[in-house]
Amino acid sequence: MPRPALEVADIFRDHGAAWRRANAGHVSLDQLKVMSAIERCRTVALGGHVARCEDCANTVIAYNSCRNRHCPKCQAAAATDWLAEREAELLPVGYFHLVFTLPGPIADIAYHNKAAIYGLLFTAAAEATLTIAADPKRLGAKIGITAVLHSWGSAMTHHPHVHMIVPGGGISLDGTRWISCRPGFFLPVRVLSRLFRRLFLGKLRDAHQAGRLTFFGDRVALTEPRAFAAFLAPLRKTEWVVYAKKPFAGPHAVLAYLSRYTHRVAISNRRLISADQTGVTFTWKDYRIEGPGRYKTMTLPTGEFIRRFLMHVLPKGLHRIRHYGLFANGNRAANIARARELLAVPFCSKQPETPEAAAADQPRVLPRPCRCCGGRMIIIETFARGCQPKHHPASATAAIGIDTS
Repeated sequence: MPRPALEVADIFRDHGAAWRRANAGHVSLDQLKVMSAIERCRTVALGGHVARCEDCANTVIAYNSCRNRHCPKCQAAAATDWLAEREAELLPVGYFHLVFTLPGPIADIAYHNKAAIYGLLFTAAAEATLTIAADPKRLGAKIGITAVLHSWGSAMTHHPHVHMIVPGGGISLDGTRWISCRPGFFLPVRVLSRLFRRLFLGKLRDAHQAGRLTFFGDRVALTEPRAFAAFLAPLRKTEWVVYAKKPFAGPHAVLAYLSRYTHRVAISNRRLISADQTGVTFTWKDYRIEGPGRYKTMTLPTGEFIRRFLMHVLPKGLHRIRHYGLFANGNRAANIARARELLAVPFCSKQPETPEAAAADQPRVLPRPCRCCGGRMIIIETFARGCQPKHHPASATAAIGIDTS
């Protein structure tokens, strides 16, 4: 795939230093680290390798990636690896897609309480779904959930919500059979919405009482318990958005969807159109409009574009992909094996790498073939961070950004 004409890294390299000076004291250490990682990604600053085609002798420089989870480039490769691990866990059933969204007033206080409130969003949404699914009046089964946090809308505004991918059925509460949901219908969204609202607000109240929330500016009065209770009161009466999309066409359609959603960042490089000192232009999707007219372009001042991108940097240690129920990490393998047994399908597992494949005397090869002839690209040199390689390609443009470390 050719390199996009414009990347977030280009914007950071050209305008990041000036933006950091203008916003000194208002940028977190985590945000500064993300900017630095993206600016250095797949450049000589991180070192790399030189590879030569074993057939046509075409030579390229492959710079290492930063592997930061907020980097638009690196997340594509990370998604590929993650999906390869998930493929063996797919069940031969229909899958459903649920979306749990926080209302605007909660999103406002989440901006300064990301670790606490994003965590509550995950747990309340998962608990509501598992509880309703286990209800004998509904599905009466133990289900599995893969949940993915997104904190942005298409215009990079703050819009926290969780995407949930769920198989259309589960293991009966006594563990003896697989229970399938009704065709095209998983769980009633209004019931989910109201339980989600009740659970979230209860957990949010507890977090406030435990002193886990902080408030700034015009929200500082919410530190006082009575003011916070008054703030929550109208939210108990409004309808919270829980959206159930159409079921996927099949398990492999789930993989295609996950490849676009699991490791997504606030904006991908392919959405960027242009950037200069005055602004950054990019495409966005207006979800209020149906049809082709929903795809639009937007231009933001460069500083505002950088600010919006960085507002979605997650706190250190906060996992944006989580698994619940049958897919919870502790018992996932055993639960999936049991589900496949009840569904009368064989359990698939990744075959371990053979000793021959892992032999130390095998040449190291780039993951992509030669662009000229399709031959293997053999690594002939490794160079350290900040160092220049000894071997150089014939063309000055023959440098690619592949992480081979």
